[in-house]
Amino acid sequence: MSLSDESIAPTQTTEQDAKPGFEDTKPVDSSMQDFYQLYQELLVTTLVLTAIVFISVWIAYSLNIALNYLLGACAGVLYLRMLAKDVERLGREKQALSKTRLALLVVLILLASRLTQLHILPIFLGFLTYKATLIIYVVRVAFISDSTKLRQP
Repeated sequence: MSLSDESIAPTQTTEQDAKPGFEDTKPVDSSMQDFYQLYQELLVTTLVLTAIVFISVWIAYSLNIALNYLLGACAGVLYLRMLAKDVERLGREKQALSKTRLALLVVLILLASRLTQLHILPIFLGFLTYKATLIIYVVRVAFISDSTKLRQP
């Protein structure tokens, strides 16, 4: 075996040899895995929150109002799914997010304004349930990151 047969792999000897800005980067597969995990968490939280609010509205108001809320919440879940699919394609197939998802809410509100059985406010508030999920997620992450900072010396 001669020296020319061996391959010399570069090694970082000091921290300043590492390229700045790339210390915390993850492979693409890992970041997509994080995205799918976040999407799954948001979806489950939205469904749980929808069930809680649906039962509460049914008890406090009526079944008709609760079903209107549920219709809006289902549209919100569909909107969240469409948004996730759009974000998933971002970078590979698309350069910007499309705005056609908002047509879902517009059609639902127009339908509610035409039919007497549907009420606009419960449908709209049901649609916004996914926003409440996002607020819950942000607050939870903020408290988790604050508590871990407090524990570190």
